[in-house]
Amino acid sequence: MLSIWLRAIRIRFLLASVIAVSNGLAITYWKYATIDPLYAVLTYIGVVFLHASVDLLNDYWDYKRGIDSATKRTKFSGGTGVLPEHLLTPRTVYIAGIIFLILGASIGAYFVAIRGITIAVILSFAVVAIYFYSTRIVNAGLGELFVAIKGAMIVLGTVYVQNAVLEPAALYGGAIVGILSATVLFINSFPDYEADRSKGRRTLVIILGRKTASAIFPIFIITAYALVVGGIFLGYTKIYSLISFASIPIAIKSILSLRKEPESIEKIVPAMASAVTYSRITGLLLAVSFIL
Repeated sequence: MLSIWLRAIRIRFLLASVIAVSNGLAITYWKYATIDPLYAVLTYIGVVFLHASVDLLNDYWDYKRGIDSATKRTKFSGGTGVLPEHLLTPRTVYIAGIIFLILGASIGAYFVAIRGITIAVILSFAVVAIYFYSTRIVNAGLGELFVAIKGAMIVLGTVYVQNAVLEPAALYGGAIVGILSATVLFINSFPDYEADRSKGRRTLVIILGRKTASAIFPIFIITAYALVVGGIFLGYTKIYSLISFASIPIAIKSILSLRKEPESIEKIVPAMASAVTYSRITGLLLAVSFIL
């Protein structure tokens, strides 16, 4: 049963939120030379709970709308499969999603009590956006924007929890982390194109069309690298942050793989795998660069 639940919360993808918090802590250490261990642990737990919530609720709503039954599941897309395979009931998944949302919000409420209105604003955005992500947000084609903002808010919130300071470098670094996550979401929506469109969902790939979407995919990657370079001159990243460019070969592989046949699910899988690897490596190396 544990393995089923780990599959349901997409434990591999929780790493994106762990990387976001890690960047926030790394920026805190860089700028203020101190980290509160208890606050750090609570931040990791709270953010992971909230991430698990959005994944569970996404599975629930995709199943209810018939999307999971219409799409071909891959290692990176098409849902977890726990509901179409009847490993869990929709009601159980929904309740679990709400419980994780409450647990994450409760930790956030603790930080609201000690840090005030700024954390309250960030937490309110998170709770509302998580609950409506799989319905109104994605239906409006705003999934990638939500994920990018979420990444930025996690980094900014992590730094604020530590020092009660709205640090510009945190917002800037958070934007890079957010774009990395949005890149993964964008490419992972390609295989679900037909299923999503048939069930009324409007992802960015559906709005643009697969051919156009594959052509603009490199913009996500170029933007992230450009922000790293620009941040050096602005004082928001460090010269050491250029180590994140070590992921360029993987990024190029993803771009070339997607461009070949953006309409073939089998051919897109290697592109998705490379995109996930590129995103994680770039994010981790960025965090490391802040503490060098």
